[in-house]
Amino acid sequence: MKKMKTNYLKKIALLFLVAIVSVGVQAKEGMWIPILLEKYNIEEMQQMGFKLTAEDVYSVNQACMKDAVVIFGGGCTGELISDQGLLITNYHCGYRAIQSHSSVDHDYLTDGFWAMNNQEELPNEDLKVTFLKSMKDVTAEVFSGVSEDMTETEKSKMIENNIDSIKAEAVKGTHYKAELKPFFHGNQYFLFINEIYTDVRLVGAPPSAIGKFGGDTDNWMWPRHTGDFSLFRIYADKDNKPAEYSTENVPYKPLKHFPVSLKGVKENDFTMVFGYPGSTEQYVPSYHIKMITEKVNPELIDLRGRKLDIINEYKSDPAVRIQYAAKDASISNSWKRWIGEIRGLKRLNAIEKKESYEAEFQQWANSHDKYKNILSDYKKLYEEFGEYKLLYNYNVEILYRNGTEIAKASTLLNSLIKEVNKDNVNESAVQKLKDQTIKEYEKFFKDYHAPLDKEMTEMLLVMYKDRMPAEFLPDVYNLIERKYKGDVSKYVDAVFKKSIFSNKEEVLELVQQFSKKQMGIVEKDPAYQLYKSIYTLYRDKIYSQYYDLQNKLKAVNKLYMSAQMEFQKDRVFYPDANFTLRVSYGKVKSFEPRDGVIYENYTTLEGIIEKDNPDIYDYRVPEKLKELYQNKDYGRYAVNGTVPVCFTATNHTTGGNSGSPVVNGNGELIGVNFDRAWEGVMSDMVFSPEQSRNISLDIRYVLFLIDKFAGAGYLLDEMDIVE
Repeated sequence: MKKMKTNYLKKIALLFLVAIVSVGVQAKEGMWIPILLEKYNIEEMQQMGFKLTAEDVYSVNQACMKDAVVIFGGGCTGELISDQGLLITNYHCGYRAIQSHSSVDHDYLTDGFWAMNNQEELPNEDLKVTFLKSMKDVTAEVFSGVSEDMTETEKSKMIENNIDSIKAEAVKGTHYKAELKPFFHGNQYFLFINEIYTDVRLVGAPPSAIGKFGGDTDNWMWPRHTGDFSLFRIYADKDNKPAEYSTENVPYKPLKHFPVSLKGVKENDFTMVFGYPGSTEQYVPSYHIKMITEKVNPELIDLRGRKLDIINEYKSDPAVRIQYAAKDASISNSWKRWIGEIRGLKRLNAIEKKESYEAEFQQWANSHDKYKNILSDYKKLYEEFGEYKLLYNYNVEILYRNGTEIAKASTLLNSLIKEVNKDNVNESAVQKLKDQTIKEYEKFFKDYHAPLDKEMTEMLLVMYKDRMPAEFLPDVYNLIERKYKGDVSKYVDAVFKKSIFSNKEEVLELVQQFSKKQMGIVEKDPAYQLYKSIYTLYRDKIYSQYYDLQNKLKAVNKLYMSAQMEFQKDRVFYPDANFTLRVSYGKVKSFEPRDGVIYENYTTLEGIIEKDNPDIYDYRVPEKLKELYQNKDYGRYAVNGTVPVCFTATNHTTGGNSGSPVVNGNGELIGVNFDRAWEGVMSDMVFSPEQSRNISLDIRYVLFLIDKFAGAGYLLDEMDIVE
């Protein structure tokens, strides 16, 4: 047995060596592991214009760039730009925080917000930033005790136990948090030690007419003129350690912050993006791309488009526009990306190229018993998985992703219901949950508009019935047929008239009085019954089947990944993004999106003025910005009589890289990454050197807005600005 375990680990180590040892000249593609730069990337980076060392990027022995980069919230990146904890990220990353402080009386979305001193900075409940302290390859420890003669269940259990032990031991006796993530589909594992700060305050944000200029129309598009940034400050206790919000806390003193460059960029300048890319699928088979482009995403595009149409109907009401601003952005973001992704994959003939590659792979695999059935296994699994992925997404879109809000609102009582139904009721625990639930309902109703939700609910129920097979329709449709003669509109009218969850005062009163006696009120409520009907169908007929198929695919993915590494020993492999810290490097580049069209690598303030249109909400330029333009009041941020706004480069990025620092060869901040060009959004599955471009906000435009537009020049005094 011991020999078998050793051989198993040797194979894992060999596969990883093959994956990373042959970094080629075209390494502009890829999201690279920072602790491996010295061995596999730094030489090429320096040839391209990077003047620092791998230790300057990642080190546990000295202050380095990793100490100035954070996970912002739960899905973005941010970076430190002063020695007083000042942090910059994207406007769209700080959007929920900005919205939470906004009201009709204090409309920070429309007017912007700028704290003119520390006392005016706004605290944000539930907002946190995460610093990486160290990372380590723990593959051998994770696979300790695992052998090839074990069943998959036995292997999984052993690996799970090992992971729990490694994490517990790694942070024992510290305030740090441990995270352990798989790479190369589970063929390798890394341990991450993190430090989390929870007192993060809003310092500044431009009006949405700057921070979201171009809105959904320009999202994912180039040329771009969006001032997509917001400023926050991290606070710590007197010992610089993490602490909950307190007026006694002081600005955090970082180990490292980025110097800010006024030097600008030009074609072919070196660029490095350092952040937390969320998820990519570089090594999936052709069956996966077929499923995405032909079955699942076209349906989701249609569904999300209808959601957006409904929200757009209500945007003329300023209060509703504020309430649904973040929801609108969330729905739209993926909707537009999916459209571009399908377009890009088709343009690149991605399916045909994958099939050609798979034909060659199969010829090789035929002489390897372990791998010869991989593609046939994929074919069988995807035939079934495609159906369940669509079913899964429809249910999630209805219940959880800005779907029927009134039904979801009924679930906010779940924890309280569970507590009052215990044999020995703890009154103190009940009261605590009541207080928490009241807060949740206050937050819910702050951003809720019943007429919009009513229209949304009706649309979703009609669409669900039209698109789903009869055996996957929840029993609420029997009620609609029996009691309302199939009229969904009449049913939805009844739900909103009779449900307690459409009335804030009634809901809060219910929570305050809640005990077992109130269970009947909830169980008879039509909104609760709607949720329960859809959720029960989802739980009983979709959830377990979907995840069972997904787990089977994960096992094949792991095997296929190791097979590809053996099949193409000289190919450059980099791990898919998994929201861990990565380096992506490239150059400032223009591009040709289609025949006869050439896009420059930069945009300027001139383009903002050209797009100005008071009749279109997304293109309304603030008067103050127009005055600065007319007076040519650009200060030291002027270049050739204008102000640079955005630029494009060849860095390989994805969701999660939003807010990432973009640095030059000297490690100075030249921009803040915020998007990709629409022509290249398929780079999550297929990267195109000709079309894939990341879009960054030029840091000179940021400084211009802080100084000249906002009049908050005191913030620049904190920064190390390199002329």
